[in-house]
Amino acid sequence: MIDNSGIPAVVPAGRMARQPQPVLPLTTGGPELRPWSPDDAGALLAAGQDPAIRQWNLFTVGGLDEARQRIARMHERWRAETGAVWAVARPDGPALGLVGLNDVDLAGGSAELVYWLLPEARGSGVAVDAVRRLGRWALDDLGLHRLRLCHSTANPASCRVAERAGYGLEGTQRSALLHADGWHDQHLHARVQGDR
Repeated sequence: MIDNSGIPAVVPAGRMARQPQPVLPLTTGGPELRPWSPDDAGALLAAGQDPAIRQWNLFTVGGLDEARQRIARMHERWRAETGAVWAVARPDGPALGLVGLNDVDLAGGSAELVYWLLPEARGSGVAVDAVRRLGRWALDDLGLHRLRLCHSTANPASCRVAERAGYGLEGTQRSALLHADGWHDQHLHARVQGDR
């Protein structure tokens, strides 16, 4: 966002909280990004049991009740303007994955983009589409200035998603992520307002 003086403006507080979380289509007739619902608790539980999601996201879910509590917290984070999390799903279908913004800083104009997909959705290109679409919404509609996407250097699939979605590699942060098998270096990718 640019004000009349040409100086970048901050995103005003309330910009997220005063509107409902939108549904963001990916492709005609294909998956969409939609808010999580309590009916998605089974998908969240399945994600917490998937070895790849657990490894790269340090993500576990203890049961359906915990999954429903996590979904409720997703909605609380939207209202608090600290996070924005969508389910990747076919229209009227179950959640196939998650894409979201963590560490939303409206005043600072930044957030971290995160995502994962259940096994049945991997390899279809939907991760790239979801990351690209959420990035467009965050930069163009919400008005953030910078998005970062970080992943372990031992996870080349996430590196490919970041690059294909237009997030340039900025560098490697040494020993920045603690996983079950120890500390990992992480790649820092970013997309800023005006990147095409």
